[in-house]
Amino acid sequence: MFNSKAYFYLKIVFLLSLIALISAYFIEYVLEHQPCNLCLLERIPYGISLILITIIFILKKNEKFFIILLIITSLFSFTISIYHFGIEQGFFEESSICNVRNFTETLSKEDLLQQLNKKIVSCKDVTFKIFGFSLTTINIVISLLFIITFLKIYKIYEKNR
Repeated sequence: MFNSKAYFYLKIVFLLSLIALISAYFIEYVLEHQPCNLCLLERIPYGISLILITIIFILKKNEKFFIILLIITSLFSFTISIYHFGIEQGFFEESSICNVRNFTETLSKEDLLQQLNKKIVSCKDVTFKIFGFSLTTINIVISLLFIITFLKIYKIYEKNR
């Protein structure tokens, strides 16, 4: 049974996820701030959330299962963001993920040289801030709010069993 309060919360999370992704691409492509590899990873949970919430809206069944998947997705986002924040603050050393380039495609010599000349953004460098906060810090807060919201939605479904 689909609950209107849960439906409202899911709409809000859907909207925030969409805004977060659009903002990330705007900052990257319009404002030309190159993201690090962890920043790119931090976008994935927003996309997954959009897909899972869309599935919930379309199917209108098995909501609890999809809410559990959303909780796991948000926990992943929170964990990656905390790790990234730790690297930014110097609590953790950069891992190899911060220096990995995309070598999965076949490149010509010229393409390879061009890619080697590109500056890779370090995970410890904050290239963009909003109100003095790095995007990673903002992502920590959003992920935590999503976890709390999804737990609340899960409790709503538990009550309506």
